[in-house]
Amino acid sequence: MPIWVLRPFGWLGRTVIETSAYVGRWGTLVWQAVRALPQRGLWRPHVVPQMARIGVESVPIALFIALFTGIVLALQASYTFTGAVPAYFVGALVGKTMIIELGPVLTGLALSGRVGANIAAELGTMRVTEQIDALETLGYDPAGYLVLPRLLAGTLMFPAVMFLATALGIVGGWVTSLALLDLTTHEFVRGLRLFYEPFDIQFALIKAFSFGAAIASIGCFAGFTTGGGAEGVGKAATRAVVVSSMVILVLDAFWAATLL
Repeated sequence: MPIWVLRPFGWLGRTVIETSAYVGRWGTLVWQAVRALPQRGLWRPHVVPQMARIGVESVPIALFIALFTGIVLALQASYTFTGAVPAYFVGALVGKTMIIELGPVLTGLALSGRVGANIAAELGTMRVTEQIDALETLGYDPAGYLVLPRLLAGTLMFPAVMFLATALGIVGGWVTSLALLDLTTHEFVRGLRLFYEPFDIQFALIKAFSFGAAIASIGCFAGFTTGGGAEGVGKAATRAVVVSSMVILVLDAFWAATLL
């Protein structure tokens, strides 16, 4: 058999092995961070500052994206439904789509760029300048001191950011419906309530918690495994964004297939 026929299988095998090793090292780092939970004095002072950096400082970009997403949804829904279904279905589409899909996913993708790259670059710089090695020399647990506060902050703050972004997206769709689509508030709210289920909120929160944990942990892992100086830091930040975005989409499909 010609060698070129076997090359795709070799590439596939190497990819599977490298991916498995990557996932294994990532899981080990997360487990080391979780094991540091009893050492509250080590990580607790750093959680609130990280919550401010990861969550509060991410609110403007998340709100900006959600606002214009809601506006575009309302306009496209009006265009799609013209002459086919009642106009109040605009509210149904905007509300349902923002709550269970676009709110969590777009917020996660936006924050994977801002938060994931920031964490990877920060920890990557600490790695190449041997600051993490210095922490180990001084007897500190780097996973508990650096990873756990960021992991907790990402997991706790992403749902809050997602909630604000989703709410503003719906408000943007409502204002657009009033100003450009000749809908009344009563009609928009009627559509908004038409297909609403309480589980929609739970579903969105599950997504947000998992997205936050994934982005924070992947950013930390990319930073901890950085090598090669300044160039390596740049590659780590890029890798964190790319991998986080891919994982968000995989988790989105997984939760949809599992819970819906």
